[in-house]
Amino acid sequence: RILKYWDQDGTFQASIDQRSADAPGGEPGSNEFVFYDGPPFANGLPHYGHLLTGYAKDLVGRYQTQRVKRVERRFGWDTHGLPAELEAMKQLGMTDKTQIEAMGIDKFNDACRASVMKYADEWRSYVTRQARWVDFDNDYKTLNVEYMESVLWAFKQLHDKGLTYNGYRVLPYCWKDETPLSNHELRMDDDVYKNRQDQTVTVTFPILAGESELSKQLAGVQALAWTTTPWTLPTNAALAVGPSITYAVLPAGPNGIKAASADAPVTGSFLLAADLLGSYAKDLGYDSFEDAEAAVLSTHMGAELEGLEYQRLWDDFADNEKYGMQNAWRFLVADYVTTTDGTGIVHQAPAYGEDDQKVCEEAGIPVVLSVDEGAKFLPLFKHGALHDVVGLQVFEANKPITQVLRAQGRLVRQASYEHSYPHCWRCRNPLIYRAVSSWYVEVTKFKDRMSELNQEINWIPGNVKDGQFGKWLENARDWSISRNRFWGSPIPVWQSSDPEYPRTDVYGSLAEIEADFGRLPLNKDGQVDLHRPFIDELTRPNPDDPRTPEEGQSVMRRVEDVLDVWFDSGSMPYGQVHYPFENEAWFNTHNPADFIVEYIGQTRGWFYMLHILSTALFDRPAFRNVISHGIVLGSDGQKMSKSLRNYPDVSEVLDRDGSDAMRWFLMSSPILRGGNLIVTEQGIRDGVRQVILPLWNVYSFFTLYTNAANGGSGYEAKLRYDGYRDTLDQYLLANTGDLVRDMTAQLDTYDISGACDSLRSYLDMLTNWYVRRSRQRFFDEDQDAFDALFTALEAVTRAAASLLPLVTEEIWRGLTGGRSVHLTDWPDVDLFPANPALVEAMDRVQQICSTGSSLRKAANLRVRLPLQELTVVAPGAAALEGFAAVVADELNLRSVRLLDAESASPEEFGIQQKLVVNARAAGPRLGKNVQVAIKGSKSGDWSVDDNGVVTAGGLQLEPQEYTLETVVADSDGGEGASKAVAVLPGGGFVVLNTEVTPELEAEGLARDMVRAIQQARKDAGLNVSDRIRTTVTAAQHVVDALLANAALVKGETLTVDLAAEPAGVAEPAVVVEKVEA
Repeated sequence: RILKYWDQDGTFQASIDQRSADAPGGEPGSNEFVFYDGPPFANGLPHYGHLLTGYAKDLVGRYQTQRVKRVERRFGWDTHGLPAELEAMKQLGMTDKTQIEAMGIDKFNDACRASVMKYADEWRSYVTRQARWVDFDNDYKTLNVEYMESVLWAFKQLHDKGLTYNGYRVLPYCWKDETPLSNHELRMDDDVYKNRQDQTVTVTFPILAGESELSKQLAGVQALAWTTTPWTLPTNAALAVGPSITYAVLPAGPNGIKAASADAPVTGSFLLAADLLGSYAKDLGYDSFEDAEAAVLSTHMGAELEGLEYQRLWDDFADNEKYGMQNAWRFLVADYVTTTDGTGIVHQAPAYGEDDQKVCEEAGIPVVLSVDEGAKFLPLFKHGALHDVVGLQVFEANKPITQVLRAQGRLVRQASYEHSYPHCWRCRNPLIYRAVSSWYVEVTKFKDRMSELNQEINWIPGNVKDGQFGKWLENARDWSISRNRFWGSPIPVWQSSDPEYPRTDVYGSLAEIEADFGRLPLNKDGQVDLHRPFIDELTRPNPDDPRTPEEGQSVMRRVEDVLDVWFDSGSMPYGQVHYPFENEAWFNTHNPADFIVEYIGQTRGWFYMLHILSTALFDRPAFRNVISHGIVLGSDGQKMSKSLRNYPDVSEVLDRDGSDAMRWFLMSSPILRGGNLIVTEQGIRDGVRQVILPLWNVYSFFTLYTNAANGGSGYEAKLRYDGYRDTLDQYLLANTGDLVRDMTAQLDTYDISGACDSLRSYLDMLTNWYVRRSRQRFFDEDQDAFDALFTALEAVTRAAASLLPLVTEEIWRGLTGGRSVHLTDWPDVDLFPANPALVEAMDRVQQICSTGSSLRKAANLRVRLPLQELTVVAPGAAALEGFAAVVADELNLRSVRLLDAESASPEEFGIQQKLVVNARAAGPRLGKNVQVAIKGSKSGDWSVDDNGVVTAGGLQLEPQEYTLETVVADSDGGEGASKAVAVLPGGGFVVLNTEVTPELEAEGLARDMVRAIQQARKDAGLNVSDRIRTTVTAAQHVVDALLANAALVKGETLTVDLAAEPAGVAEPAVVVEKVEA
């Protein structure tokens, strides 16, 4: 109903329009609160993570609007990249790039364009149902030509600043999607790294005799290298050793090499790190590490081994003229080599390892690729020992390669190895590392500046600034931004087709493109389109090539790659407004953003990309405040899974419990402070029980009594902040002011869950204290009570509007008749009279009552049974004198005695503390002395010093090693049977006299009957003001109690004629009859 009202009323747009963008006397845009909405993909349905982030976005926007800020909330869509391509391929039944190329890039991209907005209507429905206000009608899409032109501009700016380059580097590579990934994408989600079983092999590399004495000495010794990727061994180009690691030479042991083939035994001597002899002793034929150590023939430092040549595994790349491997197959020194696992000698395949490539590049060893883009072996081994691997996928090739190694007598160990291994965050297949040609943003050039600007950002939670995000910036690497795919913003680089006449042109606008090519890229409908293949069709003669076209003049062609989709989303601040081609003044006043929010993984994703591009382009942060929330988990504590059905269906929850219940559950949790959250149906319903129902019930209570006032003609309550006589009213208004003050401070600092805690605590006070304590005053039509509650409700409804937008709207419109609570300002705290002394005293009274109530419950003494006395011993008890009657009434007591803590000691009331030593907790630390501490606790040889440190038997105890119990002794010295004691929060204690006399028991029975009569009134449909005639039939002792307390019963139930008849019944029977005036 409320959603429909908002739509028909135009409430959202009105909330924006009523706020000026310019503060009075300020700069243009100075009154705007700038929010950047991170663009989601619309080719999948929203999930709990989207709901969580959406609620936080909406909440902050609503709050800032109440703070008189203009908050525009423009929605956006991420439309490019592999997510879109994979969805299109799925719909088209495709599995690899060759099928795309056969179909035609234009047709495939048409399919991508159609798929990316597949669920746009569902998104709009979900976002609307969660009562989130966003501007869908003015949304931005990264596929729009205006957005893409801004992306091209950003690339050109980076290029002109010398911050881009083209390099041939080893990168994480998805063979399924046939594209590289950036290193930051390996840290996007916790489940990118998964445990995986791989086959490892340890292989021999015989050292060759050379010119040096050491090479002659070690000739024939077999260096041992271990690898978890046997498929990389065909391109082995070097062995790396640690310069300061000691390596040992030892012969094969007497037990022989077990992994070797009987037809090709492994014999001779071996070289490996001395520290790893133990882990290889049995593999090399020894019974123990000691036997292997005793057999060592010589030791050598890694630095001594540098330059030694060894016998390569196979000859497939021995043609130096063809492959340039003249510097290969020798020992290299590398600092990254350790002895934590393996043999201390690392096999180097420069095409498949980042460190391998760096080390080999410095040694002049080239990269040789043995697998294609799909990670299948190329036909480079047709005539050699490895001919069976041609066409195999790398993980399939491990087994035949291992078999060849064993057959050739080069295998020393084969073992299964479980390790954490990276997987593609999109298709979930295991990645490989592969050398690819890629364009990079040279982040390492300005990462220090990124760290400096990070200090200007307010992170929630605060530890992310110097923790997860700060540490990531410190170790930032160059960003690979090119993807050899089809659907994305093009890399705007054209290069000469002939390296003899090199030239590179970079374009940052459509105007620049048109100036050089004489036209713009147009699709089949004649529209400007920067996507492939239309942008690829733009070619021109190379101006630096003096030849004519007839003489073979080279041509400028675009590099085929498209930009990483993260470049698109990182360009959102300016791309959404087509900056710098339009809206330049607008952008300059709307950047940095005041606020963004996403989950913690975006410290490696969107947050990171925004920060890179903003630092490089504008030398300023992209945002000022950011919530980096935790992860939503299923009810079993695991990642949400459709197959496991471990989370409640979003639609069902919204239908059953409502959006406000979901919002409250998510917003009040620790997840906004960085923790993770388990979603349960009970947790969502708790929000209804603890917050939504109490607020609604107070509103209903208020309307019930104000409508019934003055004989049913009603009472029109007034906003009134002072002039109240009753301390409860004064307390309510002061407490409401404190709530507004606290929530202002919390929401100003994005402590959303803190604001929820404050509201929850306030509503508990409102329902369980103020309203309950004031019921008689409302029944008596006390206008002060009406006005006080109206004033409090009016303020709390506004304060809670962003946290509970639907229920507060319903209450606000019913309470005030106003258009919308979301068009109101934040409550003015200065209107509420501050009364800290009263609030402190009344809060103390509530603590006393709560503690006394707990004592009654523990003693199984029902609330309606009166008790004789409660003694309160507390600091500053004199300040509570005026509230003794409140405590007595609340706890159903005959009397309350207040004593100052300084004038009364616990011992006077038979109250003592008892120390109990936790032997299980203290035992590991104290050992046998734990018995000394236990003996001291029992004999009284223990103490607590002024700092709260507990010592027993002369031994100081840790907090978790003991408990202090409070016990009460009776007059005979045993534990008190008629006293119950409890310590008060903040100091002091209460003692409840639990003795029940016959007189008290009778009054308790009478009060039970009051409750039964009130229920009978309700069942009869009587009004609260109706007078009645009451007849009770009950057991004799109940009748006696009823008649002994007849005045009490009549006054409480508006009974004018009370009749009680004894009968042998188990349960009393009550009949009420309205008495006409």
